[in-house]
Formats: sequence, structure tokens, C-alpha cells
Amino acid sequence: MTKIDVLLGLQWGDEGKGKIVDVLTPQYDVIARFQGGPNAGHTIEFNGMKHVLHIIPSGIFHADKVNLIGNGVLIEPCIFRKEIEGLAEKGVDAVRNLFISKKAHLILPSHRMMDAANEQAKGNMKIGSTLKGIGPAYTDKIARTGLRVGDILSSDFVERYLLLKEQHIRMAQTLGFDVAAFRLDGMTLEAYEQQWMESLTTLKAFRFVNSEYFINQCLHDNMRVLAEGAQAMMLDIDFGTYPFVTSSNTITAGVCTGLGVAPSTIGRVMGITKAYCTRVGAGPFPTELFDATGRYLCEQGHEYGSTTGRPRRCGWIDMPALRYACMINGVTELYVTKPDVMNSLDQVCMCEAYEIEGKQTVEIPFEYNTVEVKPLLKYYEGWRQSLEGITEYAALPQQLLTYLEAIERQTGVPVAAVSISPDRKDVLFKKVQ
Repeated sequence: MTKIDVLLGLQWGDEGKGKIVDVLTPQYDVIARFQGGPNAGHTIEFNGMKHVLHIIPSGIFHADKVNLIGNGVLIEPCIFRKEIEGLAEKGVDAVRNLFISKKAHLILPSHRMMDAANEQAKGNMKIGSTLKGIGPAYTDKIARTGLRVGDILSSDFVERYLLLKEQHIRMAQTLGFDVAAFRLDGMTLEAYEQQWMESLTTLKAFRFVNSEYFINQCLHDNMRVLAEGAQAMMLDIDFGTYPFVTSSNTITAGVCTGLGVAPSTIGRVMGITKAYCTRVGAGPFPTELFDATGRYLCEQGHEYGSTTGRPRRCGWIDMPALRYACMINGVTELYVTKPDVMNSLDQVCMCEAYEIEGKQTVEIPFEYNTVEVKPLLKYYEGWRQSLEGITEYAALPQQLLTYLEAIERQTGVPVAAVSISPDRKDVLFKKVQ
């Protein structure tokens, strides 16, 4: 029986997970998403084309691979249909190799309305939601009132849908939200709802499976499985920078609950980190840069959310947070992305510890959101050259190799590969894969 390998982000998202999954996919038979929903955006670039996936696993561009949307994932049918149509335009027939868990929960139009209502009610305490309905949908899941993919096949689905919708409307009105004025993609709730219902036809074209049996059978048959996470470690509902987090477990443990596998089935844990750090939305970010360097990283790195389009906050790499992420997830190997963004910098920095109320620490404090966290920086010489055309890890500039070695030393985890451009071909492995 084979093990499940896991790939997940170790920062606040946007580390380049989709690209690395796409690069690693040839080594696997099954790519499985285990949590998150359309708030995620995995960008893949190859053959001069750019593709953004939100719900569908990043192995979908490989026709001979099985792709699974697990029970821990949320599906918004309208967004799912657009994603399927976008793939079809690129010649990808997702029906042939995409399977969907019957237990995956659905995001209703009224979930997205509740998302907007909750954000409005928070006022200045907004968490920066993507407004895709993620939080309200997971809330209904925990409250045991949610609707799942398998439910769309039952005779009372519409009745149950309407009951839940009316409940959401009452809750939104209690928060003082103007339901009549609410618009989704420029449409009223009712108009969008019609499109949502029509999109169920697209969803029904796929094979619904009891995914826990499906994935365990794959392991029993010695198929190689890669579990793909969305968002990232520091957005985990339990161990992230709460409350500025997502609504699911983004960590390795989430694979077990999001796919229905035992902890003993987990194999390699591949953690993805940028060579610097970014964050979208509100929440603590000790190494954030508010100067020209921060703006440079944003522009040079094209740091705009693939789902929201919002500019990302940029800063230096945060080693206390990265060590924490490696510890919580049991990371066995690191993949470092986007060092090429820093090619022109004379020096690059690394936060090695924090100073909080005059005391130095390397731990993530419980009071992360309420105390001033001063990053203690170490400066490294920049490589000041283009990485274009480099095809071997050992041929990287010595200054960059020194920086990567510092990451290994600080985390205690080896760097397996580095990505030096958006293209899938420019991932340089330390050893031949």
C-alpha cells in the first residue's frame, strides 16, 4: 500500500503551489484537493499560456492522471462551470479524468450574500474575505445544515435549498444588510440563483464518488497519490493568524479529514515558500515592507491575487513563521519559489527572530494580532543578476545558494528545488528526479 504525499503552502498563500503540483504530477497517478474552494487560485504557466484554477486540482492538464475533489472542498457551481468552460477552450476535457466527492459541500448564492453581510457587520474589523461564500458554507457544514454534492440528486433538493436560502436571508437582515440591493456579478440574488441552478447540469456531468473509499482503493492498488492544499499554513483555522484566517484546516492533518485517509498513510510533506513573503487582506505581517523595496517586490513579482486581483502586501521572508509551519506540518522537503523577483536587489533580508515588548523570541505568539512584533533581520548579499537560462541548481549564483542554505539551516529542512520563473520548465531540482 502506497503513501499519500502532501504539497501545501507554508506562508499566507500564493507561494506557487499550483505550478509545483503541475511539475510533480508526472510522478503521480492521482492528484487530490482536500480543502478550500474558489477562494483559492492556483496559477500554472506553460507553452506561453497562463491558466488559473480555483476548485479543480492542478493535475487536470495531464490527461492520463486522475483528479479528485475531496470531501473537504467547497464547490460553487457557477464558478465551477466557468472553470470547466475555460479548460474546454484550451482543449481540456475535464469530464474524462475528474472525480468529485459526494460529500463535498456546496456554496449557495446566499452563502456569498452572507459573506458580504458578515464583512459589512465587522466594520473596521474586516478580515479581508474573498466574498466567495467560504466562511458561511463551512459554518453551515459545522452546524449540520449544509447541502452536499450528493444532495443535488435527491428529490427534495430544491425544497432543502429554499429553506437554507430563507434562513440566510433572515440572518442577513438581522445584521442590517440590504438583501434587495445585493448583487452577485452584477445580478440580483434571484437572477444569479437561476444561473446557479443551471450550473448544476454541468456538475452532474461528472462522476460523483464516495471519495474516502475511492482514495483508499487507489492507495491499496499502489497508485501514487499527491494531496494538493489550497490557501496556506498561516491561514489555517486553528494554527494560523486567527481570526485573519480561512475557515478550514490547511495543514497536513487536513488531508486526513479532507480525503478520509488515516494519518499512517501520509508520506512526504512538500512545503512551498516564496523567497520573500506576501499576504492578501488584513492580519499581522511582521516583515511587511512599506517602502520602495516593498513596491518593487509587488510590481516585479506581479503580486496581485489570482482570485481577487487585489495587490498583495510584500515583505521579507519570515523564518519564525516558516519554522512554525515546518513543525506543524512535518515538512520533509522545501520548494522555494520566485527568487528571480529579487534579482536586482543589492541585498536581501531574512527575519530570524522577533522582538516583543523588549524580549527576543523565535515562537509565534498567541497575541500575534495585538502586540507589536518587531522583526530581527539578517542581511544577505544579493545576486544582482538574471537567473534566466540557468538549468541546474548547482549553477545558481553563489549568493543565492548561500541564501537557500540559510533557509535550510534555519528550518532544519532540506530545499529540494527552486523555481526561477513562472514557467513549469524552470524548476531546478537539487537531485535528478
